[in-house]
Amino acid sequence: MTDRFRITLCQLNPTVGDIAGNAALARQAWETGKAAGADLVALPEMFVTGYQTQDLVGKPVFHQAALAAIETLAADCADGPALAIGGPALEGASLFNGYHILSGGRVISRILKHNLPNETVFDEVRLYGSAAPAGPYSIGGVRIGSPICEDAWHSEVPETLAETGAEILLVPNGSPYYRGKMETRYNHMVARVVETGLPLIYLNMTGGQDDQVFDGGSFGLNPGGRMAFHMPVFDQQITHVDLTRTPEGWRIDEGEKAAMPDEWEQDYRCMVEALRDYCRKTGFGKVLLGLSGGIDSAIVATIAADALGPENVRCVMLPSEYTSDHSLEDARAVARALGCRYHDLPISQGRQAITETLAPLFEGTDPDVTEENIQSRLRGLLLMALSNKFGEMLLTTGNKSEVAVGYATIYGDMAGGYNPIKDLYKTRVFEQCRWRNANHRDWMMGPPGEVIPDRIITKPPSAELRADQKDSDSLPDYPVLDAILNILVDLDGSVADCVAAGYRREDAKQVERLIYLSEYKRFQSAPGTRLTKHAFWLDRRYPIVNRWRDPG
Repeated sequence: MTDRFRITLCQLNPTVGDIAGNAALARQAWETGKAAGADLVALPEMFVTGYQTQDLVGKPVFHQAALAAIETLAADCADGPALAIGGPALEGASLFNGYHILSGGRVISRILKHNLPNETVFDEVRLYGSAAPAGPYSIGGVRIGSPICEDAWHSEVPETLAETGAEILLVPNGSPYYRGKMETRYNHMVARVVETGLPLIYLNMTGGQDDQVFDGGSFGLNPGGRMAFHMPVFDQQITHVDLTRTPEGWRIDEGEKAAMPDEWEQDYRCMVEALRDYCRKTGFGKVLLGLSGGIDSAIVATIAADALGPENVRCVMLPSEYTSDHSLEDARAVARALGCRYHDLPISQGRQAITETLAPLFEGTDPDVTEENIQSRLRGLLLMALSNKFGEMLLTTGNKSEVAVGYATIYGDMAGGYNPIKDLYKTRVFEQCRWRNANHRDWMMGPPGEVIPDRIITKPPSAELRADQKDSDSLPDYPVLDAILNILVDLDGSVADCVAAGYRREDAKQVERLIYLSEYKRFQSAPGTRLTKHAFWLDRRYPIVNRWRDPG
């Protein structure tokens, strides 16, 4: 009976739909484990298809291709360690989220997920069948239980595994980031260790997929909840984890424990990785954006430079007669500090042509928000023309506060393919800019130092679509607006909750009205990085047509 067991943990970044590419990554990881004398090489949940596949996994030709790739991997990886890989599984007529154990040229075991998440960004109940809890599998005489992701967030599957002889728990995950998520993972996994008395290895994937970023951070816990090792967040990494049999059972050997960044660094890294992978996985090598001289476009330009390199970011200032001199200066300063390409493209001539075209129909009416929106839509048209001509994806730059209340022009400044700050409230944008100015990391491709001038951070926000315009003319001040939005959106609270928290009822009612009125805009908005459990997309799905209003 062996007293040592080595698991090669592969915290890697698959691509949804790239079955051949994901299988090749798995094969390379297996070779690494084989060279290191591993007994088992482990990959995360649904690795062969990428995660999340959403309805794509239900397409028969797709899941059949994934199953065929797993069978091929089994044959290719026959001479060496066992390989554990996530992928779809078929039992009878039902499709399952499965974990496939490959050894000796065949699939020796398939674990099927029992608890199917059906909240926030997850819809697994509509995609997969729920399997009954089952027992462990054996590798070299060692009995291993693999509750798949959500199965380890509840007690029944790990307890069943312990009762049926599991000696080690290896948990494969596709667990996306939200602020504070790691602490939640720790709490759940410590509970499982305490309940079962077994060592637990938590393996998570990395990489961006649409709005979500899988942040890695794999770790191991010994009985009692003591941390044995911790892999870094967001980084791809292959780590060899050794376990030793003791009189009390298997124990994970002590390993490296990566430092955990603070929430400002994690949020910023998440936005960078989201944009980097969105571009890489969709085939865009370059991006462009409208650089207004304001704080939102400045941080998006900085995120883009850090994600793709400054040479792959085009910044375009599109001034009108309402654009202030300091906005022109600040936009140039950001582009210069980052090292991005920069262009001035005035809109006055185009705006005049549109005004003259509309004059016969607008005769007898007074100027209003229509004329303001023409400016924004003309900017969107010009930026999309550049995108089409040069093959660069247009980034949109609306923060969560603006997205929440519709303080943006649909088909204007909302035009674009991706929005890195879509889930970042305005008050957090200010602080995130200060953090980036003061910090630089090796995963950033942009330059160190102050890249966002202090004047951009401290000046009153303005859309500059009319003379002396300020955002506060139309909205409560951002600290008030964001606090009310946090209650109504993030906490699913009521107008009465806002009043109880000390905010004016009139402000809360105004914000609530704007949230519901702008649902149709969000429905058509670009995807963006998910930072919280109440991001605008899959986390929060409201009807566009909706007459209900809080009577509070």
